[in-house]
Amino acid sequence: MAKKAKTEEAGASGEEAPKSKKKLFMIIGGVVLLAAAGGGGWFFLKKPSPEQVAAAEAAAKAKNPVAFLDMKDMMISMSNGGQQDRQPVMKLKVVLEIADAKAADQVKPLLPRIEDAFQIFMRELRPADLEGSAGMFRLKEELLRRVNLTVYPARVDAVLFKELLVQ
Repeated sequence: MAKKAKTEEAGASGEEAPKSKKKLFMIIGGVVLLAAAGGGGWFFLKKPSPEQVAAAEAAAKAKNPVAFLDMKDMMISMSNGGQQDRQPVMKLKVVLEIADAKAADQVKPLLPRIEDAFQIFMRELRPADLEGSAGMFRLKEELLRRVNLTVYPARVDAVLFKELLVQ
């Protein structure tokens, strides 16, 4: 009997040891899970929202105001393709849009080269090349490409027309 009592007591205490380890692992697992959930929530909430990112970009752009550089008025005789007696003439007023004032200072001394590139290109145009908004768009894109080739490494963002008259 004494042996049975000892084995029963040992069995009782042996069963408690695995249960306490399971409880301990469950408690530790719960704490780790809560810590991971809290860390993940902090990570996602701490990330800047798209509005904050947009505001930061707008503030960066506001620091560098856009510079506009006026070019001289140009009168250019165009190609008539041999179909008309008189040669068509284009009157053009252009402004260059530059993202940085420092780049505008680099472009200013190169204005005669830019005007020359414009003259050479536009003398080959026909009035039919400028018809409609698509013609105007193609002209702007080609002039922008030629300007950026001329002023490299500086960069011009846009060629803006103040006036374009074809007679």
